[in-house]
Amino acid sequence: MDKTVIQFDNHDHRIKHYELLLEQDLDNVPQLPLPEGYRFVFYQYGDRDSWIDIEKSAKEFSTYEQGLEAWNRYYGGREDSLLNRMVFVENAEGEKVATATAYYDITGRDKSGSGWLHWVAVRREQQGKGLAKPLIAHVLDIMRNLNYTHAKIPTQTTTWLACKVYLDLGFLPLPQNAVNSLEGWRIMKALTGHRALEAFDAASMEEILAQRDT
Repeated sequence: MDKTVIQFDNHDHRIKHYELLLEQDLDNVPQLPLPEGYRFVFYQYGDRDSWIDIEKSAKEFSTYEQGLEAWNRYYGGREDSLLNRMVFVENAEGEKVATATAYYDITGRDKSGSGWLHWVAVRREQQGKGLAKPLIAHVLDIMRNLNYTHAKIPTQTTTWLACKVYLDLGFLPLPQNAVNSLEGWRIMKALTGHRALEAFDAASMEEILAQRDT
């Protein structure tokens, strides 16, 4: 079955879920300007609900309560560290419309010293305006200025379009993840046809779609 039969959303739970992990060195971070009328600002105390609102709009959460739970897990008690790590994009009216964070693996399992790019999101109505790649490049530059030399990005097949953006910016599957989530990367090959995934066979539509209760 051809993949064009179904038009997948950029955050689509019809896609079978696999965890994906990408990596790249930070020695050649591109400089990509924001479109006119937008600017970068750092997190300030009190911006928590703006972060939740952006992530909720981008379909990362269904409810405010889910967003609050994620905030507390990742950033609760660490807000001081966000002052030079969490970035927002503001529009001309001063509304925060996108966010990403130069962070680290909060589980402590990653002993490599890599920086981790966390929670990249653009408000639904602002998607397609060319904000994502400049935002990611800017946050990666912040990461480099924090003395990280290597970056990792956790994502998943259900946010396949974001993964394509990371591939476009030169990120590649972590070798062990390419083994552990082989079927996920085959799904990514089918959905994006990305040249960086030439080593993977494309999944069939039956392999892409998650099973649904009837």
